Amino acid sequence: MTTATLDPITPTPVSTFVSAPDGLKLHVREYGSRISPRVPVVCLPGLTRTIEDFDVLARALAARGRRVLALDSRGRGLSAYDRDSANYSLPVELGDLDAVLIARSAHPAIFIGSSRGGILTMLLAAMRPAAIAGAVFNDIGPVIEHRGLMRIKGYVGKGPVPRDHEEGAEVLRRLFSQQFPDLTAEQWLAWACRAWREDKKHLVQTYDPKIADTLATVNPETPPPALWPQFDAMKAMPLMVVRGTNSDILSPDTITAMAARRDAMEIVEVRNQGHTPLLDDERTVGRITAFVDTL
Repeated sequence: MTTATLDPITPTPVSTFVSAPDGLKLHVREYGSRISPRVPVVCLPGLTRTIEDFDVLARALAARGRRVLALDSRGRGLSAYDRDSANYSLPVELGDLDAVLIARSAHPAIFIGSSRGGILTMLLAAMRPAAIAGAVFNDIGPVIEHRGLMRIKGYVGKGPVPRDHEEGAEVLRRLFSQQFPDLTAEQWLAWACRAWREDKKHLVQTYDPKIADTLATVNPETPPPALWPQFDAMKAMPLMVVRGTNSDILSPDTITAMAARRDAMEIVEVRNQGHTPLLDDERTVGRITAFVDTL
């Protein structure tokens, strides 16, 4: 799989910090020109992921004239950690997102949400539908497969801390090689560099381990509630769904049910990738940028 090439004239992204409603500092990275007349794009990462997941895609979109904002949710990336793990919740993070959209004058926007970022997009649609001009869901839908959620619970906040990024690449390979069988050594290493950062000559995770508390109630007997009412709030909004063919979070049946409730929905499958697709190959980046260009 070929990594997407970047336009060399893409402006250097700029980091800024926005205060959440409770004062916690949230990190936002912006690409492209803020005075672009086109509708901006907002990128929202998954449960334990950061804005680094969107770097290739964001640069490609900025090169096509889009202003792109990527948000590190509280407790992830360069955003501040919360002393109270109960605040790593969807309602609090939805309030954070709303505060960022207002502070950075980024509404309406096209949302690209990976996993939890897609869930936040559905919740925002139910709360403020006028804020959304269109959306791309990266391996997420109204129904979350329980088996995949239990798998995620098994590793979040756990596991060894590698001595260096090369060892981290091996840790990731052991955890995810079944879902991502075709990744090269360079891709595993790049993933490790996104998953751990250097801190005083040691590696640390790029998320607060207390985020694992959000999964405490997940158990084999109780599946998470479906979000069909929130999804239906997006019925009139242009939508693309990206699914990894090895995903255990978003099933083909759920995609079929999603498409049946809408007039149109573009579907992209990423071969031999699981949850969540990396959004760094030419085909997937090209499909997403073409979809965004239509909005």
